[in-house]
Amino acid sequence: MDGTILVADDDRTIRTVLTQALTRAGCKVHATSSLVTLMRWVEEGKGDLVISDVMMPDGNGLESLPRIAELRPGLPVIVISAQNTIMTAIQAAEAEAFDYLPKPFDLPDLMKRAAKALEVKRRANPAPSNAKAPSELGAPQEDLPLVGRTPAMQTLYRLVARVMNTDLPVLITGESGTGKSLIARAIHDFSDRRNLPFVVVSASDLATMEGPAAVISKAKNGSILFDEVGDLDEEAQARIVRMLDSFTDNAPRIMATSQANLSAKMESGAFRQDLFYRLGGVTISVPSLRERVDDIPLLAEFFLSKAERDGLSARRFTNEAMDLVRAYSWPGNVRQLENTIRRLIVTSPEEEITRMEVETVLGNQPAMEPLQGGGEGEKLSTSVAKHLRRYFDLHGGVLPPPGLYQRILKEVEGPLIEIALDAVGGNQAKCADLLGINRNTLRKKINDLDIQVTRRRKLM
Repeated sequence: MDGTILVADDDRTIRTVLTQALTRAGCKVHATSSLVTLMRWVEEGKGDLVISDVMMPDGNGLESLPRIAELRPGLPVIVISAQNTIMTAIQAAEAEAFDYLPKPFDLPDLMKRAAKALEVKRRANPAPSNAKAPSELGAPQEDLPLVGRTPAMQTLYRLVARVMNTDLPVLITGESGTGKSLIARAIHDFSDRRNLPFVVVSASDLATMEGPAAVISKAKNGSILFDEVGDLDEEAQARIVRMLDSFTDNAPRIMATSQANLSAKMESGAFRQDLFYRLGGVTISVPSLRERVDDIPLLAEFFLSKAERDGLSARRFTNEAMDLVRAYSWPGNVRQLENTIRRLIVTSPEEEITRMEVETVLGNQPAMEPLQGGGEGEKLSTSVAKHLRRYFDLHGGVLPPPGLYQRILKEVEGPLIEIALDAVGGNQAKCADLLGINRNTLRKKINDLDIQVTRRRKLM
């Protein structure tokens, strides 16, 4: 790797790590904690690549992208951010950042992206930029609970950013409560159609022959969302097909949500084949909360802050209480988590929410449900295959980043050891015996994977 890289981050440790890694790779590095300094370097013509944080002491890195593009057309910028939200990913894409990575990032992955950016710059002819300032993207939606740093959610964010301003229909699938409608709303609100109508269509809107025409009239060339399209009867499905066939230029953007497996319904004759293929230009699969357990503390903090802004008392979870929240199955997904947290805020007499209070509330919650599409007696390999297929599908036809084998093994190994430790009450000797590995090997893996080990009772 060869080139000069400008690094801007207010975290000294990150600046040091990036400087050392990029220097060892053969690059020259200028690092700063100030956006003013970064912009001065860019204006002076320094640098072949910029790696910048978003939130800096003297400004917002995203807001600097249009100015960088104006000063230095063709200078690639990789955005790194601890703001692990869908808005950050979308704004980075709209401002034409070369790439976006959430914190904490994988250093080898960042190095590969940096090498690619330098290579693209060497081969490309600089062209005037049409980058949009973040202020043009609409006001940030503080109440949008689409936050997450897990690979599944970050991949989903990137896919949303890629399809946002296309005319392709979008089918958003996932269990109830995962945020399918929020994804659709975000696609509209951050797209070029943001100032046009967003119309949600239910079965009642399609109950009469005149229904589709009324929907089109109301939507103009904005966006139409068919909510839970898999629940519509045959006549409503036929009316949607006729509606879509009538579209000409300046037609509205079509989106649909479904928690049902439309492919299976189509094969059984319960869903029209022609409608299925008309809606499935791009399919976005929203993971359940059970599939992104590491996002639960982040979501919990988001909902606690949101409740405080709504006038409820400030609360925080004890570590033991959060351990139980993470361990719960959450069959109602993000919606159930939010409702549970608001209930705990109201019922908890102290500022700290205790494990006992969580146990009391969750004792009245629904029991764990099987993963969507699973069945009794299903082989573990079959279940794993479904999750891996979903991971590939989330990339929207683009191959995942290199290093997939080791990344998947790490994703599986960590939860396996954590669950095994839970099952034996934190006893490492018993855990090593259960897993069939040497105790020293287990101890090394616990350290390498940063697994927190405490003696705890077995969760039922």
